Formats: sequence, structure tokens, C-alpha cells
Amino acid sequence: MTVLSAKVMGYCMGVRRAVDAALKALEENENVYSLGPLIHNQTVLDLLSSKGLGIIEESQIDSLKENSTVIIRAHGVPPEVLDALKNRNCNVIDATCPRVVASQRNVQKYSELGYTVILAGDKNHGEVIGIAGYAGKDFYLVQNSDEAKRLADNFDGKSKAFLLSQTTFSPVEFECIGKEFQHKFSEFKVMNTICSATKERQDALVELCPSVDGVLVVGGKNSANTRRLYQIACKYCSKVLLIENAGQITDDFLTLERIGITAGASTPDVVIDGVKARLFGK
Repeated sequence: MTVLSAKVMGYCMGVRRAVDAALKALEENENVYSLGPLIHNQTVLDLLSSKGLGIIEESQIDSLKENSTVIIRAHGVPPEVLDALKNRNCNVIDATCPRVVASQRNVQKYSELGYTVILAGDKNHGEVIGIAGYAGKDFYLVQNSDEAKRLADNFDGKSKAFLLSQTTFSPVEFECIGKEFQHKFSEFKVMNTICSATKERQDALVELCPSVDGVLVVGGKNSANTRRLYQIACKYCSKVLLIENAGQITDDFLTLERIGITAGASTPDVVIDGVKARLFGK
């Protein structure tokens, strides 16, 4: 058996930064929580839990003890959530990915300048909810080019608009969405806010697929960027399996001659190493 790894895979900068912030906070403080699961990887969440990290939801903020430490995950949160934490006298550690912070600021800027703001992203995703909190009333979310086409029919070409995307969005889909709007406004600004780490992982996977008989996509099943890697792998390879850990590798994969591995941006090295060890029978 030959195992080939994608040239780029695993932890991205934003996720690593959030995990490191949590580990440091746990060393220095008591009553440490993350607002929602810190990342979409159960192995890492179990490790942090064993060290004392609790998870709270927004509805529980009012029940926190004063001076509790709360970590904002890489996805970010709406400004009203930050205000609620500060009003509770919490020690807030903001681990929002710098790329997401940039999107939040741009949405606020263009909303204040009177632009219609259009965000391409996955409904109910934490990052999308956080970014939307910085927008004014003239804000729209589209998940694909079909939704964009329907929305575009509502504009008469007289207003101005600003389009951006969730950092883990599909570059191809974002381009298609942009084309639906480009002639619908008097002024149309497009900012490609897709994280380069996302594109690098997707490009590395496309390059890997022709060289293997099957692909293992390693990552949390709740992770948007991991699901996109799975979708891409299915497009370019006939045999693909999405797994969260080595124990989920099916026996049929162990009979393949050439296996490719990629991993989502929330997948730590220890999980990837475990998958490789299983494939080599260790």
C-alpha cells in the first residue's frame, strides 16, 4: 500500500491560534469557557475538556459567574454578544480569525456607506451569523448561484452593492454568484474573502486525486471546509470516505493500492498521524 498526503492539509492559522489561546487560558485561569464548540473536531474538544474547558451557549451568558474567562472561537460572534459578555464582567479572549475580523469590519464599513451588503455563505454557520451582526438592514445572504439569481431580479440597477463571502466558501460558486449580480447595480464592489488556506487545501486535493485509488478526507463532519473537501474529492475520485478518526476507516479502503489523505482546517496532526498509522497497520 502507498499512502500519499495532500501537499497542504490540516490546521489553518485561525484554528491553531484559537486552540493555542484556549490552552494558555486554561493554564492561567479558572472558570474557562468557549462560546460554542471551539473548533469542529471532537478529538481536540475532548482534550480541551479534559483540561477544564467548558462550553456555553449565548443563552447561558447571564448565568456565568463574574470574571469568568470566555474564549470567542475563530468564527467570531455578532457585536451584541461581545457586549453581553462585557456587561457580565467576563474576561473575553477574542480568538476570532483575523480574516473574519476583516470581513466584519468591511461589512460594517460598507453598510455605513449605504451599500446593499450581500454575503455568500452557509445559512446558520457561526461565521456568517457573526458577520451579519455587523451589517445594517440592507443585508442579504445567498448560499448558491440559484439563490443569487432569484435575489438579483429584485434590483433595478440604481443602487450600489458590496459582495463578500464566508472564508470557507467555494471559489467556483462565489464567482458564479458574482456574475448574477454584476449588472444589477449602479456600483458593484466584490471582495473575495475566501481564505487562501481553504483554496490551498482544495487545490492540493485536486492535484492529489488522479494519483490515487481512493481518498480519505479527515475532519469533523460539522466542519464546513471539511465537507467541501469531501465534495471536491467525490468529483475527482470514485472512492471517497469522510472520517473523523482512524477508527472509522472501512475495511475496503485497506485493500487499495494507493490511498490519498487530506484533512480539514480543524484537524490536528495527531489525528492525521493516527489515520496513517492505521493504514500502515501500526
